[in-house]
Amino acid sequence: MDNQLIKQTALETIQLEKTAIEQLSNFIDDGFASAIECLHQCTGRVIVSGIGKSAIIAQKIVATFNSTGTPAVFMHAADAIHGDLGMMQQADIAIVISKSGESAEIKVLIPLIKNFGNTLIAICGNKKSFLATQSDFFIDTTVAIEACPNNLAPTTSTTAQLVMGDAIAVCLLKMKGFSASDFAKYHPGGALGKQLYLKVQSLSNIHEKPQVYEFDSIKKVIIEITHKRLGATVVLNENNHIKGIITDGDIRRMLEKNTDFNKMSAQDIMNTQPKTIDADDLAVNALEVMRNYNISQLIVTSGENYIGMVHIHDLINEGIH
Repeated sequence: MDNQLIKQTALETIQLEKTAIEQLSNFIDDGFASAIECLHQCTGRVIVSGIGKSAIIAQKIVATFNSTGTPAVFMHAADAIHGDLGMMQQADIAIVISKSGESAEIKVLIPLIKNFGNTLIAICGNKKSFLATQSDFFIDTTVAIEACPNNLAPTTSTTAQLVMGDAIAVCLLKMKGFSASDFAKYHPGGALGKQLYLKVQSLSNIHEKPQVYEFDSIKKVIIEITHKRLGATVVLNENNHIKGIITDGDIRRMLEKNTDFNKMSAQDIMNTQPKTIDADDLAVNALEVMRNYNISQLIVTSGENYIGMVHIHDLINEGIH
């Protein structure tokens, strides 16, 4: 297969799946809304099941549910009829995913779920199937054709299932009022977690506080900036309130204009409108402020108290960029 044919096949696959996704909008009806409302009212867990490729999609949907505030458990359809059905509790709702809705394992599983008295939601590509007709709610994921040239391997159909699962999860997320802080509780690890839970104070605490007073000499300012290695120092008044900031850039600009700075003090070169951020604010917000004002340091405060300083390199080192 030459490169042109490879690219053509890939583009055809993407177009087929894109078309299938667009057609899903035709299935977002009152029945879909009723199924979402039922899930929202669920006091138990959502048990998601399937067989074959649909089982793999079910696992992904379960992962999305769990990370967005909807407790969910995956139950393989084949294992369910050999004992795993025991995980279902009275308040649980079952979602069964299948393209055909006629798989042997599905046909055995459905009556068992019904006998348990649990609500059954079908995500299925065949509205006349056993699964669709036996379910309490039917969510249609019918596709015209698989991307597989033989129209056999689940490709377009599993994409449709995946997208519909995301649609369900996002609807529930919004209905629950699931916030970024809620999301952070379930994603404490990695760069994503840090964006959602890492506080500014955790970064400022790793540094000594650079500080001088209004009438301190320029020499002392330079020494303080050099020793604290943050490229800046805060300027305080006699009551330890913040009056300004001096960066190494301010020092360079001063030297360009003045050859004799022995008679100058910190108050002569400080920026009197420094940018600050609260210690309890998220680190990712500090990055946004730095980008908006094109600065590298932010003064960290708690009320009127000077807590420390955070540098853009601190954020980059934590994977926040």
